[in-house]
Amino acid sequence: MNKNSKIYIAGHRGLTGSAIMQNLKNKGYENLVYKTHKELDLINQKSVFDFFEKEKPEYVILCAAKVGGILANNTYRADFIYENLQIQNNVIHSAYLHGVKKLLFLGTACIYPKICPQPIKEEYLLTSELEYTNEPYAVAKIVGLKMCEAYNLQYQTNFLSVMPASLYGNNDNFDLEKSHVMPALVRKFHLAKLLNEKKYDEVLKDLNISDLQKATTYLKNFGITENSVEIWGSGNARREFLHADDMAEACVYIMENINFSDLYDKNDKEIRNTHLNIGSGKDIKIKDLVEMVNDIIGFKGGIIYNTNKPEGTFQKLGSCDKIHSLGWKHKIELEEGIKMMYEWYLKQSNARC
Repeated sequence: MNKNSKIYIAGHRGLTGSAIMQNLKNKGYENLVYKTHKELDLINQKSVFDFFEKEKPEYVILCAAKVGGILANNTYRADFIYENLQIQNNVIHSAYLHGVKKLLFLGTACIYPKICPQPIKEEYLLTSELEYTNEPYAVAKIVGLKMCEAYNLQYQTNFLSVMPASLYGNNDNFDLEKSHVMPALVRKFHLAKLLNEKKYDEVLKDLNISDLQKATTYLKNFGITENSVEIWGSGNARREFLHADDMAEACVYIMENINFSDLYDKNDKEIRNTHLNIGSGKDIKIKDLVEMVNDIIGFKGGIIYNTNKPEGTFQKLGSCDKIHSLGWKHKIELEEGIKMMYEWYLKQSNARC
């Protein structure tokens, strides 16, 4: 890519897409193309084709996806598989039809089997069954990376796939029903702290609810009271986290420096698993993460672990050997990243006030 290359960022308002867009701008890329969902429905095949026909992007970064935590994934199973498949199919196929020079598809670490050797290498894909609660989403993402691989092999495209660890950071989704674990923890402890300190006006403004009784009742549904915060599962599961700014840096590095031909041995009779894990190479027990988040936010109440609730795969630590060998490593450590995220959330809360 050069600084004048036309780059389409699909999903530019999301956690990763917004970080990638800012990273590109910081590096001097000026010819960036992006559309809101209202302006371009990626589920609509004709709309996507017409967009590519008109804009003719040279490079595509596909961040757009329907995403969520355990509750959302398990509740909206059909939505997760249908919408993600539609988005991927439309964007990847249109990129091929319109001669895009390079495409980067963003997947998820949940593509790997529920029970898997640790750390998880790219070659472990499809070796056993997936974790049930997010199976539809994982299947869609597996199809996406295999689609990129297949187009490369049949049509000599240069479509790459990355599988990030659990991402967090500025512009994350803090919805209590649909968010991933990190933003959910940050908002839960923040709201519990406000209740504990009797800052009820701030609670109402955060929730955009005018009645305190309705607000407290609503928060109880998510295990949030002035005295305690409920956490799903035992807290013994382990997760690997990566700040969105590090993910953005990795994506731009790949777009600038890595091609499909770099991702397999030329002597291989069968070319597969050419995707790249992107992560910190470190994981943390959820209990330790909870304590870290709480220490940063400063809630004085108790923590309750509800073992009747699902907690997903026990451990998901990705091997980063492949991306490290290609010259990229993360920079933002977990505690620093959580502080950055919470500071951003507070600024957004104050802005709303």
